[in-house]
Amino acid sequence: MTEHQHAQHDADEDFGHMLTREFWDDRYGSAEQIWSGRPNAQLVTQAASLTPGEALEVGCGEGADAIWLAAQGWTVTGVDVSEVALKRAAGHAAARGDQVADRITWQRADALTWAPAPYNFDLVCAQFMHMPGPDLESLHRRLTAAVRPGGTFLIVLHYPDDVRKHMAPPSAFPTAAQLAATLDPARWDVMVAEAFERMGIDPDGQPMMMRDTVLRAVRRA
Repeated sequence: MTEHQHAQHDADEDFGHMLTREFWDDRYGSAEQIWSGRPNAQLVTQAASLTPGEALEVGCGEGADAIWLAAQGWTVTGVDVSEVALKRAAGHAAARGDQVADRITWQRADALTWAPAPYNFDLVCAQFMHMPGPDLESLHRRLTAAVRPGGTFLIVLHYPDDVRKHMAPPSAFPTAAQLAATLDPARWDVMVAEAFERMGIDPDGQPMMMRDTVLRAVRRA
């Protein structure tokens, strides 16, 4: 193993504790609210024109994205490793009323190993699910398998150049081109594979310009 490979391995190992149920239960339990409560801007942009059907939202956290999808008419399965987050998400959905809450099923699962049923969803999406390269590739293989013919696969990640701003190894930040290259061109039409700028908040609570890597692809019928 080269020096670079050793460094990469060490970074992946150090990041591993952030992928556990215990880490996320502790983080969500540390405050009444962790995230903004607003849906991801790229999800809104990319999914607004899609015909609602059955959606899988992985890494749903406090539920803002799943709730937005349900409000658009989707039947949603929201999945997260943290029971604390899921209970909070269910409370936020209930506050929106039965028309939204009844459209969402909350499920606790570990994205490192869990596999959804194949060909089961019209939309499969995951926002900012950063993992070391092999784990991320494995997750995306399992998620793409869950997309029905004619359905959409949507991934949003932080842009690779912003890796220094986040507690994750470089392998967790593929480019849009790298994401697109993992899809079989005989089975997928890539609709969007690029980076988009937006204003965000840094770990100190200060405004900062950020970029999101976005992949949206449609499984051929």
